[in-house]
Amino acid sequence: MDQASRLRQLVQSENKMPTSRVITVTSGKGGVGKTTMSVNLALEMVKKGKKVVILDADFGLANVEVMLGIRPKYNLLDLIHNNLKISDIITTGPNGIGFISGGSGVSELADLDNVKIRLLINKLIELDNMYDVVIIDTGAGITDSVMEFVMVSPEVLLVVTPEPTSITDAYSLLKVLRRRKDFNPIYKNIYVIANRVEDDNEGLEIYSKINTVSSKFLNTNLKYLGAVIQDKNASMAVIEQKPIVMSFPNSVSAKCIGELTSKLVNDGDENVKEKEGIAKLFLDFIRSKRKTKL
Repeated sequence: MDQASRLRQLVQSENKMPTSRVITVTSGKGGVGKTTMSVNLALEMVKKGKKVVILDADFGLANVEVMLGIRPKYNLLDLIHNNLKISDIITTGPNGIGFISGGSGVSELADLDNVKIRLLINKLIELDNMYDVVIIDTGAGITDSVMEFVMVSPEVLLVVTPEPTSITDAYSLLKVLRRRKDFNPIYKNIYVIANRVEDDNEGLEIYSKINTVSSKFLNTNLKYLGAVIQDKNASMAVIEQKPIVMSFPNSVSAKCIGELTSKLVNDGDENVKEKEGIAKLFLDFIRSKRKTKL
């Protein structure tokens, strides 16, 4: 059996995989609060009884580590190269959230042989059994690795600020996504989060701008998750490098994040079909990266 046939055989076992809910957080540009959103949403989900792990897929940077104040000893690739257990690479963060560093060298996943792919997928199945929600914090922009994660994730949170460049870059990300031949908007929920806005009206206006052009020119309808109103405590939390829902839980921004989380949790509970699991997502990711080789 050749390499392509063995990979297809592995793909056929997808339906046997247990599932967790996978949510990818992304943005068209850096500096819009994407990582801050990932961490705070994770902490709020834990308050609602969910077991949550964050995968830092912003390869090469360590923004999540800084925000959580932890430094993991291992990363995702240690599952393969050092044959570690999934529990070995999970670092426990505040309030019991899990954290996994993606490390660097995501392109290496595309070059794994089938034995190592099977090893990785089997270990990620264990992760699906351990957590209800996996939040993937991607890098910013439209790099190949970011687009691959956005492409294979059933749920995407697109973080946008009122800055014109943030809005245009968010649209650019959607345009690149829509041009992918294997993209089907029917099987993907893309939520817009308007961050650092003055009020709810500004948040709705940002969403309306992006959704109007997206539905008209890209034939892709977006969902509005809500807005996070900027206040002085939000700026203080960034300076202190602490999640605002922990450092200023009664602030306007923290309450907004709590409301976003409630919507996200309720929507997820109603749409169980979207719980495809992190193991399947990575299998799709590897397949996508290797498609030119098969």
